[in-house]
Amino acid sequence: MDTRQIIMNYTVAPSVDDLQALANSIFDDIPEELVGFCKDLQVIVEDFVDEATEIELDLDDPYDLLAIYRNGKEISPGVEKKSSETADMLVIYRRSVLDMWCDTGDDLTKLIRQVMIEEIGRQYGFSDEEVAEMAGRHYQGMF
Repeated sequence: MDTRQIIMNYTVAPSVDDLQALANSIFDDIPEELVGFCKDLQVIVEDFVDEATEIELDLDDPYDLLAIYRNGKEISPGVEKKSSETADMLVIYRRSVLDMWCDTGDDLTKLIRQVMIEEIGRQYGFSDEEVAEMAGRHYQGMF
């Protein structure tokens, strides 16, 4: 069993690079139910929601968007490209995640793991109950 853990203690907010390292570690131990869907998935951490995404999703508050799954085959929701040169991406928004982390006081690793599982699970049609079970599960030595 792999018992890798990233232990981070902060006196300042974690950077994009810090969260990218954490997300990559979490992605390596994603629940088995999701592994088959994530073969070519790229996980990217960005500082904040860009204006185009904010407009596209008609967000009232961009801090409400913690992550978004971008299908590399779609130009926009429901409109597919004839050929895809872009891989699927899971974009995690650092400032939104840190805002939730401060609000909830939850462990940052668990929070990011939950966000990732929820976004991937919903993309592939898992029910809310299945997603909650995966996110709540003690998994592969992570915790």
